[in-house]
Amino acid sequence: MSDSKLSKLSIVIPAKNEAASLDNLLPQIKNLLPDAETIVINDGSTDNTRLVCEKHKIRSINHPYSKGNGAAIKAGARASKNEILVFLDADGQHKPEDISALVTKLLEGYDMVVGARNFRDQASFGRATANTIYNWFASWMVKHKIFDLTSGFRAVRANKFRDFLSILPNGFSYPTTITMAFFRSGLSVGYVPIVAKKREGKSHISIAKDGVRFLLVIFKIGALYSPLRIFFRASLFFFLTGLTYYLYTYHTTERFTNMSALLFITSVLTFLIGLVSEQITMLLYQKNDHK
Repeated sequence: MSDSKLSKLSIVIPAKNEAASLDNLLPQIKNLLPDAETIVINDGSTDNTRLVCEKHKIRSINHPYSKGNGAAIKAGARASKNEILVFLDADGQHKPEDISALVTKLLEGYDMVVGARNFRDQASFGRATANTIYNWFASWMVKHKIFDLTSGFRAVRANKFRDFLSILPNGFSYPTTITMAFFRSGLSVGYVPIVAKKREGKSHISIAKDGVRFLLVIFKIGALYSPLRIFFRASLFFFLTGLTYYLYTYHTTERFTNMSALLFITSVLTFLIGLVSEQITMLLYQKNDHK
């Protein structure tokens, strides 16, 4: 990577109690990318994260308490000075030497490039299965192949990314949100295959705490991209079920039952909810387009 490209690069690393991993990661980044701006977002760590940053002379932004992974990402995006942002985890899963491949792909004309893991590189079988479902569903929504919806390793053009800071959540689902927002706005998203290493330390994602939240990601994908695409199919299901039940009861008892009426009403209400949601989504992205 040329020096001119490095001068346009800001590396943002959200970190919470990852001092041991950062002690290995930060020197690698400095050796590989000495001209890049590196910022660690210390998200309320109770270990030596701040001291490790000082030791390696890396700028850190220190939150007084934990605000969440997404909040750390937003803080880093606001504080960075360069044209290209690279986000990677502090837990040692992402290889600094892969940054060059992501940025090179970005400069081919993409607005965001994601480091895509394969099934075997996921943290666990359960998460790998869930991410496979997310990838499939999101690909169906946007009609483009999405190789890794939830990867936290990505390079993006700073001005494009900052347009969506207001809609990014403070938690772990920021990668999903920004990916769908980019597709919804007609921006270009590319993928580079990576091999993720086993993380150092203990994951901050709790199955009990975050399991239901991750299930809601499926619905969030639809809401972010095109709510009507989901609600119309649900409406059609209720309508066809009501019609089938009505034909059955008319043939057997020559009656139009309350159940058929309820299914038809549900069909109409579901469609109207989807229509209103679609209009709200359009207004949201129009607002971002005019910033």
